[in-house]
Amino acid sequence: MRHSGGARVTRRVLLGSAAAAGLAAAGCSSSPRRPAAPASPDPQAVLLTLLIAGKEQLVSLYGRAVAALPDRAAALEPFRQRHVAHLQALRVLLPAANGTGTFPASSAPPSPASPSPSGSPTEGQPAVSVKALRDAERRAASGRPAQMAAASPALSQLLASIGACEAVHVVALGRVRD
Repeated sequence: MRHSGGARVTRRVLLGSAAAAGLAAAGCSSSPRRPAAPASPDPQAVLLTLLIAGKEQLVSLYGRAVAALPDRAAALEPFRQRHVAHLQALRVLLPAANGTGTFPASSAPPSPASPSPSGSPTEGQPAVSVKALRDAERRAASGRPAQMAAASPALSQLLASIGACEAVHVVALGRVRD
């Protein structure tokens, strides 16, 4: 077979072009690409966020108790202060990107020791008794072992200390009367 002066196309060039066209067509498919799955949150950050929220609730509960029981404010304030210290220790361990909470880590919380002008509990929230504080402390302390099982060693140590403090609060609050 004789070629007449045109460009010569070999089988190798033809197959290479077909393969390149196939790859190009695969990149232009009509099915959308699946977006990369979002990274799952750090379990320690999730646990710390939950612990901080629980501590904030306890601090708030003590603030409401002080407002409801002004004659017991002096006895209850040290308990509240220990929970504020726990809250600050937990916030130190929380990565900056996950910071949550009612008050910033660098400042002290608003003092609930000063009751509202009427001397009554905050609007819309029921008064808190010493028994309610003991129950909340008992629940918090009893949950610490399960939380320690999912925590890093450093956080586990802190949780053990916090849980021990809460357990002592249960006993000590038994001496404070409504």
